[in-house]
Formats: sequence, structure tokens, C-alpha cells
Amino acid sequence: MSPLGTGALGRVVRSGVGRRRVQTVVIAVATMMAVAAAVVAGSLIVATNAPFDHAFARQHGAHLTAQFDPAKVSTAQLEDTGRLDGVTASAGPYPSTALSPVDAYGGHLPKLSVVGRSDPHGDVDDLDLRSGRWAEQTGEIVLSASFEGPALDIGSELSVSDTDGSPALKIVGFAASASETADAWTTPDQAVALAARSDSPVTSQMLYRFDSAATGGQLAADRRALAAAVPSGALLGTQSYLDTKRAADQGAAATIPFMVAFGVLGIVMSVIIVSSVVSGAVGTSLRRIGVLKAIGFTPREVVRAYMAQALIPAGAGIALGVGLGNLLAAPLLADTGRVYGGVSLSVAWWVDLVVPAAALLVVGVAALVPALRAGRLRTVESLAVGRAPRTGRGQWAHRAFGRLPLPRAVSYGLASPFAHPVRTTAMLLAVAFGTITATFAVGLTSSLNAVGRAADPEERAPVTAVVGGPSANGPGANPPKTQAPPTDPAQVRAAIEAHPATASYYGLAQADATVAGLPKSVRTTLYQGDSGPGSYEMISGHWLTDAGQAVVPTRFLQRTGTRIGDTVRVTLGSETRTLHIVGEAFDTSNDGLSLHTDLTSFTATSPQVFHIEVKPDVTPTTYATELAATVRPLGGDVMANAPSEGENMILLLDAIAVLLTLMLVSVAGLGVLNSVVLDTRERVHDLGVCKALGMSPRQTVTLVLSSVATIGLLGGLIGVPAGHALHGLVLPVMGHAAGTNLPPSVLDVYDAPQLTLLTLTGITIALLGALLPSGWAAKSRTATALRTE
Repeated sequence: MSPLGTGALGRVVRSGVGRRRVQTVVIAVATMMAVAAAVVAGSLIVATNAPFDHAFARQHGAHLTAQFDPAKVSTAQLEDTGRLDGVTASAGPYPSTALSPVDAYGGHLPKLSVVGRSDPHGDVDDLDLRSGRWAEQTGEIVLSASFEGPALDIGSELSVSDTDGSPALKIVGFAASASETADAWTTPDQAVALAARSDSPVTSQMLYRFDSAATGGQLAADRRALAAAVPSGALLGTQSYLDTKRAADQGAAATIPFMVAFGVLGIVMSVIIVSSVVSGAVGTSLRRIGVLKAIGFTPREVVRAYMAQALIPAGAGIALGVGLGNLLAAPLLADTGRVYGGVSLSVAWWVDLVVPAAALLVVGVAALVPALRAGRLRTVESLAVGRAPRTGRGQWAHRAFGRLPLPRAVSYGLASPFAHPVRTTAMLLAVAFGTITATFAVGLTSSLNAVGRAADPEERAPVTAVVGGPSANGPGANPPKTQAPPTDPAQVRAAIEAHPATASYYGLAQADATVAGLPKSVRTTLYQGDSGPGSYEMISGHWLTDAGQAVVPTRFLQRTGTRIGDTVRVTLGSETRTLHIVGEAFDTSNDGLSLHTDLTSFTATSPQVFHIEVKPDVTPTTYATELAATVRPLGGDVMANAPSEGENMILLLDAIAVLLTLMLVSVAGLGVLNSVVLDTRERVHDLGVCKALGMSPRQTVTLVLSSVATIGLLGGLIGVPAGHALHGLVLPVMGHAAGTNLPPSVLDVYDAPQLTLLTLTGITIALLGALLPSGWAAKSRTATALRTE
């Protein structure tokens, strides 16, 4: 037996690959598309599976960020804590304080935690300097990358306070901390000076990494060890990396189910295409197989020959697919890194190894079954049957369709698929899976867009009026968030009502409350007036209609063991109320621990912001400018809301879904192309007869396209309900991964006209796949076709 690349067997393989150029190209391109889609999906699964972990590991993030009172513990004592048992690395102490700066437009930023560091790098919390440079001298500051935008950029200045003569801080860079150890950084001397000018005293920040920090219990033990190592009362507080990790991973986990769905679809379609191509090669080469066996080729050599004819183009396609997948994944990973706020992401090296190996295995298994059939064929039977279809196969279909009042070219084409039921089934499956992919993608993108519209409903309001206070902007304001000196909300409300362009408005306040049965505080949002325009999408129950009611997210119900109709006891400040749960809202903020109620439920609370709808003939910017002239003298502020940056992730997922869909639908079209090419070649003599009898090139095209139209229709009828079912299966899994149920507006995204159009996707895939072979058939010369046996 000669090696595969040399001798008689090698010549047979090379001849088969070169002679079946269309099938060779189909296998190569199909595997290239499938592998590229798998590399993109796999790399994104890896990246989004643990975006926080990637950034945390790269930056040597702090397991615990601790604040100490420098009046009670010395620098030497703090440095000694880095040598405690279990501490693997430490950094600090860094001077730390809090600052409420004012931007160049007079807007107050939220209170920032500012840390003095002489360098962004270190053994713990090695910061990612996204742009600009590090603060090197007095008057310079580096902000967290989350603040970067048109209003705050490198070179912008912040005032330490709104008092006359307040020193300015120049923004020289933007950095990201996976551990979220601070909102801003400056030089150590500058941090101490800032503490002297603010109401927040300077504290000492220490950053720690431990050998046991995987669970909250282990970190609690580490914290107790720190507290015991310093004088009593010196440890002011700590921040655990697990809280940051939980929020980041929860958002990322929702993307994995739909990536897996696309990956499975790609694998299944690859198996269908490769099996169809190799099976077609065997079916159209029966005489050749018989000749090979007659001249001495063993069944094993025949199997190896046909396996190689599939694996060679598949290998080339796999190599090209890895390169294409890396090329397509690069911008998507860059966007993913920006969305999650982590470090730069790239395709994991093992994805480039596992995906090709798996693809080669899948191709080998898919090609093995038809190749074994070739090896089992008897020599005499192969030589006698040749490559023509069995006599009489499909004749009943020709007779049945021939009785219909259709042009002969159409009826002939409609009956043709019945001559090769196995090949037709493969084509049907390819079209069906292409339709499933398209249907699933349409539903997925519609659902993602619905999620984008449902999230942060306060941002729907075109204008926000700020009353003032530490949380003045509430959850719906766009960064940089602003705050104004406290003022009378009634005066601001009166100014809004007096403006002639006001269409509607509602007041909103936020505060942390305690709920009986929950150890952590719950972010409570309180509404004044008609809050309907700012209501969350309801999963079940209804939105607030009266005082004493509460609307809560899915996770709140799970954590408290309650359901709609139950009551919860809520304490806000000095007031304690029993609220009646009337609705389950689609709200994933604050890790699902949030609560919405009417402002009248807690009389000591007043609105912090007002969200305003303006009349149609007025632009939000014009309205905000006019109202601000009245509100600013009162101590408040007014702003027109910019589009939410939270939609970036939705746009990214939409782009990924569209890209993967186009690739997989292309693979389905290639499956049709291969089958039609095989049919056309087998019927070349019959087509020659038809042309000799007067069939025009246009009728020839009609015949070939008619042969796939019914398959396309059936594929659409199968694929649309299957894609609909896949959407109904995957979307709830995505929601549960994010810790929430989903509202009907996210799940019920299909309508009858849309499903009807999606059914036509199967016909479109089939006709596009058959278009080139139909052109070749129409151009073939009659004499050449008649000479072909």
C-alpha cells in the first residue's frame, strides 16, 4: 500500500480533487465559513465567559481594598500587614480621600474616591492606562476610563470645588482598574492637599492579594486577620473583589447561550454539507469505483481515497477559516473589551487549536460513512450500474407532476428531486438549518433591541431637571452625572409646570433602604406623579398605581422568597412601611436588589430629579436651555439627555448575530449548490435531449430552479417553527443567566407577516444556491450534452 501522497492512490486522490472542482470548492468554503463562525463564537464565549477574570488576572487585581485611619496606624504597621500569613502581595499605603469636583460647565460630578499613587503599575492593581499619561505633578489628575467622553477629555480641567479661587485639576489621562480601587488618581502630595480642602479626611489605602480568596468566607477570614494585626478601630472598611466580579460576570453570562446556539448550528450544517458532498461523489463515481477495484485497489484504499478527497479541501478550508475567524473576531473582541471595561482581548490560543481539530474530526466522521459505502460496493455491480440513477426511480413523480397544468420545464423540475431521495434530504436539511439560523437571528436581534428599550426607562425622558443633593441625577442621568446644591423641589416642579412646552413629568428620588430578611441594603427608587413614562417593563403583575405598593425585580423575589401579592417591610431613614408587592419588573440594576415604590409611601423623602417629556414641536436642547435659566438660580440644573451608552452592548451583540447568520446561511447555500451541480451533471444528457427538442436557455434555467423551489418551501416551513422554538428556548436561558425572567415584550417578538417572510428565506436560499448551476446548464451546448453519457 503506497503512502497517500504518492503512487497510484495519491494520483487517484489528486485526480478526484481536481476533477470535482465544484465539490472541492464547496467543501473548502463550507468548512472555512463554519470554522470562521466557530472561532468567532468560541473566542467571544471565552472573552465574555469571564471578562472580569481576564482583566483581574492581567492587572493582578486586589482581592481586598482596605481603608485605614492614619491617625491610629503607622505606615510601618501597614507595611507589616503585607507580610501576614496568607498575604501573597500587597501595595500601599496610598493616601486616599473623596472629592466632589466641578467641571468646566459648572456641573458637579458625583463624589469621587481619589487615591495618591506615584505610578500606575505595581504588584497589586497594575492599572491599565487607557489614554494620556500618569499624573506627575501638582494640579494633575487621572480619571477612571468610565468618565471619558465629550464632556471630559484629556486637557479638560476640574475645579476642586465651586468656591471662588478653587484650584483646578487638569485631566492628563484615563485609566481602568479591574478591582475598582478608585475613581481617580493623582500624586500622593496632591491627594493629601485635596483632603485638606474637602470635608473628607485623608485615609490610607492598602491593596491585598491572598492565597485563599475564592469565597466570601475566605475573604471574611482574611479581613479579620487584617483587623487583628492593627490597632483597634484602625481598619475603617474593606471592599471585596467578589462584588465587582459578580456584577461583571452576570452581564457576560447572558451572551453565552446564543453563542452556543450558533456554534451548534454551524457544526450540524458542516456535517450535512460534507456528508452530502462525499455521498454525491460516491454516487456519481460508481463506475470509477468499480474500475479502481477491478485494477486491484482494496476496499480500504477506496475508503482512504474518498476520505482524502474530503479532508484535503476541508483542511485548506479549516486553515483559511481560522485566519478569517481571527480577522473577524478582532474588532468584535475590541468592542467587547470596551463594553466590559476590561483590558484588551484577543482570540485565545487554544481556540485556534481546538476549533480546527474538532472541525477536522467532524469532517472525517461525516466523510467516513459515504466512503465506507464506496469501499463496500461490489466491483461487478459498480461497473454495471455506472453513474446513472436506478431505472424507474422517481418516475411516479414525473407522471404525477406531468398531469398538472404547468409548463413542462416546471413540472420536470419539480419531479427531479425524487430521483435522489438521499441527496434531496441533505439539501432539505441544509435549507432548513439555514432558515432556522435566519429565524433565530431575527428573533434574537429583535429581543436584544427590546431589552435595550426596556432597560433604564428613566433615560427615555428627553430632559432631566436636577433638584440637587448627593444623588441628584438618579439612575437615569448620563455621565458625567451632576449634582447641584440642595434646593426646594416644589420650586423646580413649579418652574416645570409653568413652562409652556412641558408635555408631562414625574419626580424621582433614590435612597438605600433595608428590607426585612435581606442582609444588604436595597436601592429604592421612589416616584412622584404619573410615573408611567418611566415605568419598567413588567414580567408579571402591574406597575405602581397607588401608595403602599412595590414593584421588584426577579432576583428580589428569589432572595426574599416572596411573590406577587406578598408584603415586605421596608425601612427608609427613620420611616418603616409595609409595602404590597404588585409587580415583577425587568430590572437587573444593583444585582437585582432594588425596589420601586411611590414617593408618598415615605413622606420624609423628596424628589431629587424630574424627568420631563416635551411637546413634539420643541427640541429637548432648546427646552433644557430655556428651563435652566429659571432652575439654575434656584440651585438646580436642567440637561437634555444624550443617547444611552448602555446600548453599546446591544449593538455589539446584534452585529455578532448578523455576522454569524450570514456565514451560516452562506454554508446552506453552498449545500444547495453542490446538490444541484451533481443533479445537473447527472442529467446533462437529458438536458441535451430537451434542448434538441426546442427547450430554450430560459426554460432550462426555469427547470433547474424549479427542482429546488419545493425543497426551499419545505425547508422554510420546517425551519421557521424550529427557529421560533430555538428562540423560545435560548432567550429564557439568557435571562436566567443574567438573573432575571424576561417580559413578554422581549420574548414575543415575532408577528405573522414576519414569519411569512421568513418562510420565504428557505426558497431564497434554495434559488440562490441553484442560480449558478442553472446558468451553466443553460449555456451548455446541445451537441456536447448529447455526447455525454
